[in-house]
Amino acid sequence: MMKYVLVTGGVVSGLGKAITASSVGVLLQSCGLRVTCIKIDPYLNYDAGTISPYEHGEVFVLDDGSEVDLDLGNYERFLDTKLTRDNNITYGKIQQYVMEKERKGDYLGETVQIVPHITDTIREWVERVAMIPVDGKEGPPDVCIIELGGTIGDNESRPFTDALSQLSYSVGPDNFCLIHVTLVPVLSVVGEQKTKPTQHSIRDLRGLRLTPNIIACRSTKVLEESVKAKLSRLCYLPIQNIISLYDVHNIWHIPLMLKDQKAHEAISKVLNLSRIAKEPCLEKWASLVEISDNLNVPVRIAIVGKYTDLSDAYLSVLKALFHASVAIRKKLVVDMVPSCDLEKTTKKKDSRAYEAAWRLLKDADGVLLPGGFGDRGIEGMILAAKYARENNIPFLGICLGMQIAVIEFARSLLCLPGANSTEFEPETKHPCIIFMPEGSKTHMGGTMRLGSRRTYFHVKDSKSARLYGNKEFVDERHRHRYEVNPDMVASLEKAGLSFAAKDETGERMEIVEVPSHPFFIGAQFHPEYKSRPGKVSPLILGLIAASCGELEGVLNSVSSHQDNQTIVLGKEARVGPKNWF
Repeated sequence: MMKYVLVTGGVVSGLGKAITASSVGVLLQSCGLRVTCIKIDPYLNYDAGTISPYEHGEVFVLDDGSEVDLDLGNYERFLDTKLTRDNNITYGKIQQYVMEKERKGDYLGETVQIVPHITDTIREWVERVAMIPVDGKEGPPDVCIIELGGTIGDNESRPFTDALSQLSYSVGPDNFCLIHVTLVPVLSVVGEQKTKPTQHSIRDLRGLRLTPNIIACRSTKVLEESVKAKLSRLCYLPIQNIISLYDVHNIWHIPLMLKDQKAHEAISKVLNLSRIAKEPCLEKWASLVEISDNLNVPVRIAIVGKYTDLSDAYLSVLKALFHASVAIRKKLVVDMVPSCDLEKTTKKKDSRAYEAAWRLLKDADGVLLPGGFGDRGIEGMILAAKYARENNIPFLGICLGMQIAVIEFARSLLCLPGANSTEFEPETKHPCIIFMPEGSKTHMGGTMRLGSRRTYFHVKDSKSARLYGNKEFVDERHRHRYEVNPDMVASLEKAGLSFAAKDETGERMEIVEVPSHPFFIGAQFHPEYKSRPGKVSPLILGLIAASCGELEGVLNSVSSHQDNQTIVLGKEARVGPKNWF
């Protein structure tokens, strides 16, 4: 029988349910259990693909090409799994599925209603997906962790809470554990941790026929024992099932925090896991946390982008940079530079913002241009690419960032000042970047070139090929509808731009480099999506290494360790997946 762990949230949104769910998964994995995850998003959108980064943060892309909530990125990074589109449930998907069945006549004349048709579909979806392995092994997982997005009491969540209540009843109490994440605030006037919001949230949860087994209390400081005792008494739970999740500077501490408070024992007792679960072993995880906490030598990276007001818009990029900086044993410092502030129009409107943006760019050890859509801030990104290229600053362009690098190169070295992308200037006389022939111009959702695609190296001694261990090809995840114009490739190459890797047809450009530059690389794919704490993205590792002056050492180490063994750089830096996990 499948074991389920449901993670819900109360009081306010943004408490870190996804990090809690991921950390519980790490803890259970350390007990020898196989874990899968499901994220439920109650919104009507079919998926996250058309939602603005300012609404829900970045859109995360899976191997199968699905555009999903960024929380699935947290699951994949923490648990080192490969999830699928079905691991992200939205109300839009459920509604479409039910209506398609209704149109086919599958309900045999019944009046189709939220209860039971929508709720049954949700429950059946969860039970089906829970049995699918995501760790590369055969057979079903032992535990399925379900995160219910939003806050308990939201109207839009009601069909899902009803379905999960039914699931809890159908599988029985020995197979269903509910962890409720709540807020325990401190009012500055009185200075004490207040439990009333949590009490009300638990009352609302029980009113929905969902009974919490564990309360995970978010707070700025460690939960006081008297507060734990009070919550235990008023919420009718053992005091050992009241978990303190206080603020930490590094989320890698959360699995250790759960272990220290014996959360695994509380979960094991509820789910009757004692026969199959071992004592948790998180020594390697703890070692990684200790390394990351004791980094002192900084490496400063400027992310020049369009959505810099919200760091979650570039969450995977930030995590991948952190993974790479830990591998090189450097303390990551990221400066978010709004690309529009680099433009001359900003100099006229707000000279202080203009000067501040250029100061951040010039102080950086390396520059990263991430993905994005639309023409706002594009000229600023082009200026950033030009600055990095002309001043030998390590540079990495991702997706749009690669396209920007090509446009800048054409303008500067091909002497084509009007060179542009047809996305920003449809009638440009020098279209460096064009719309892909197979793309749709009428529908936006799910119509891009998405998911894992194979990239073949054409320049064997290129920096990118060496960073990937001189492999013939690599599989990376994509999300784009524009590409480098094949008709301009020859002239760009003649001017000194190298197209180091292409797709299987040889017509679509995947990686560009400036060979004469210390490190100037652009990738059409998104290398950040597959970065893990113990499996660092090669291109992002290269950016960090180049920014620290250690690129040659990394390149030599990767070349001499193509079997993916531990790579040692002197006495301080170590990179390579098997060094940690």
